[in-house]
Amino acid sequence: MLPIRVGSKQLIREINQALVLNAIRTHGALSRTEIAQQTRVSLPTISEITAELIEAGLLYEQSTGASTGGRRPVLLALNARAGYAIGLKLTEETLIGVLTDLDASIVARHSAPLTGSVPEQVTASIGDLVAALVPAAGGRPIFGVGVGMAGVIDRDRNLVRHATYFGWHDLPFGQLLERALDMPVIVDNDVNALTAAEQWFGAGRGVADFVVISIGRGVGLGMVLDGRLYRGSRGGAGEFGHTTVVPDGPRCACGKRGCLEALISDPAIVQRASAALGRPVAVHEAIDGALGGDAALQSIFAAAGRTLGMAVANLINVLNPALVVVSGEGVRAGGLVTEPFQLALRDHCFDGLADGLRVVTEPWGDEAWARGAASLLLAELFQPALRQGDEERPSLTARG
Repeated sequence: MLPIRVGSKQLIREINQALVLNAIRTHGALSRTEIAQQTRVSLPTISEITAELIEAGLLYEQSTGASTGGRRPVLLALNARAGYAIGLKLTEETLIGVLTDLDASIVARHSAPLTGSVPEQVTASIGDLVAALVPAAGGRPIFGVGVGMAGVIDRDRNLVRHATYFGWHDLPFGQLLERALDMPVIVDNDVNALTAAEQWFGAGRGVADFVVISIGRGVGLGMVLDGRLYRGSRGGAGEFGHTTVVPDGPRCACGKRGCLEALISDPAIVQRASAALGRPVAVHEAIDGALGGDAALQSIFAAAGRTLGMAVANLINVLNPALVVVSGEGVRAGGLVTEPFQLALRDHCFDGLADGLRVVTEPWGDEAWARGAASLLLAELFQPALRQGDEERPSLTARG
């Protein structure tokens, strides 16, 4: 754990700037009085801070609000085109990239195949993709690059402890990319990137406690607890797919038996569907057959939904979130999975914990994961550097 920075006038100024920017990012255009109410910072300090941010080009006076009896208040808004961020989703074969403004709105997009799997080859491919996106910024600053990839990532150290698709271990991938790109880089688990997308512009916006379950080739989990993305002590939080569901169940790719992933992931569905039909099938064929009325295939998806519902109920019983988002390629089967999932979820939740729980199913595509990776970078831009060593990380307010 990095040590906390010692308090100073500069640190307090950074904190206040971050509070102002984050309040406007979260709530939209606000008057100075409303910003003071949201941040609990004095109005004179807010006036000073907002003047600095307007001069830096990060805020602008958008319009006047409704009068409450006196002068109409001036509303301040974020200048979303004051700079940009790049977000990348790294899969085992492809790079998907987006350039976003400070509101995480996509300005440009580009994708390309990977030219290899060793770190130097992947780094070169990322450099080429970033170079293809840079011109769309029109000369405005690009504050950094966020990369989402499957694996166990130590975010604090930008260290890839385990890369699911590439076999990397304890690789300082963030530092490699920063040297190659000459800009700040954040590397994180891809499901954390998807969770950031939900928190910034999806169902999780404004929700303090929620979880995102991603189903596809694997099963992942992202958690926002008390408004903050939770990663665990070494970046390993969220390995939901490797929780044991059936102790003597089928062998998982991780080597254990009975993991959730070995029961409900796309490879697990393919294996069961192929056995049921007596021939090899792809996952989309299994989905099409089930949607077309094949009873054997329908039972496979229903069983996966029930298993997932029981497993997620355990999460509800531990974390008590307000929202559960189920996303990824595995939700393409629609009600074949989601209906038995919701029934099992409520059957296995502790008494009352499912009351008021909102469950959302969102079949995000790769671009949303890349946008989420950009959101990870943006989230750091709107936070003060509170720990020693953070001073060099991406920052909006360090520009001037």
